[in-house]
Amino acid sequence: MNNKKKNRIIYVAPALSSFIRNDISILSKKYEVTVNIYNWKNKILTPVYMFIQFFSILRYSSTTKAIIVSFGGYWALSPVLAGKLTGIPSYVILNGTDAASFPSINYGNLRKFFLRFVIKRSLKLATLLLPVSSSLAFTKNTFYLEEGESGTIQGFKHFFPDIKTPYKVLHNGIDENFWKPSGQIKKEKNSFLSVFSGNQQMFLKGGDMIMRMAEIFPDFNFYLVGLSKPSGLKNKNNNLFFIENLAPEELKKYYNKSRFYLQLSIFEGFGMALCEAMLCECVPIGSAVNIIPEIIGDTGFILEKREDELLEQLLTKAASTENLDELGKKARERIIEKFSLKKREVELLSLIENQVIN
Repeated sequence: MNNKKKNRIIYVAPALSSFIRNDISILSKKYEVTVNIYNWKNKILTPVYMFIQFFSILRYSSTTKAIIVSFGGYWALSPVLAGKLTGIPSYVILNGTDAASFPSINYGNLRKFFLRFVIKRSLKLATLLLPVSSSLAFTKNTFYLEEGESGTIQGFKHFFPDIKTPYKVLHNGIDENFWKPSGQIKKEKNSFLSVFSGNQQMFLKGGDMIMRMAEIFPDFNFYLVGLSKPSGLKNKNNNLFFIENLAPEELKKYYNKSRFYLQLSIFEGFGMALCEAMLCECVPIGSAVNIIPEIIGDTGFILEKREDELLEQLLTKAASTENLDELGKKARERIIEKFSLKKREVELLSLIENQVIN
């Protein structure tokens, strides 16, 4: 009889992003966490990594309580297959691109034939799916429309209607003790901030719209963090600032000095930067997609369509609003109430403790 204590969590991810580090930290409070990460950008070695993954997980099977995979992708298939064969519960956290397909803007892993097949098999084999918002299961996007479209349907329930794997929404959590207002930094009037993960997100997150707004509103300042200035771009008003990637402490300073935060995404699995900004009392302005309206609630402004004229009207309305300090405080309170890191910790640990094995 095997009396070994199952006190290990195998955590699989494509890279160590901040929210993945948060999960590992949470799990490490109660379990021994084995982190499983390879260089998945090297496509030639993908089959090799999958083979190594499978047997490395089998090696720990006698002491493993659960396998957690963040993001559906090539790295998910071997772990959930190993879990199925050994009876270890496997959970796949869906974060956004793994539940979307926008071929017209080259976004979404489900637009790629073979990757889509691998993700589908992974979701079928998993014990439980954990989308960070309900919109990753199913949503209709009417914010970004191409000619002749009335909207696009996204979410794994739409793309894989035959999948019977149960799912439970597990929102991301944000640390309100780190992301907080500073008494030493004053909000700059009519300042707008947006955070990107490189220039490939320029169109996806509305960087092109923001640049056009900078020409329309010469008295407003626009800060784009994580983007490099496009070659040949001229900003006659000198009110458009491109800032290299910032360490968390430096980014927090920008959140604290900015009055508004712009989240103009075409698709957004969750919106970590939006929540961080709101915790620093930025008044949010977001697109009507996925979970963004739920995050913002009644603390900011929603852009219903990806149209410059509507955004111009919305920025004018936002800048003329009188109770911006109160809205900023309300925004922080909303994130603490609904999306705190502590709330995710309680839900994640409870889920593992009360797991049901297929």
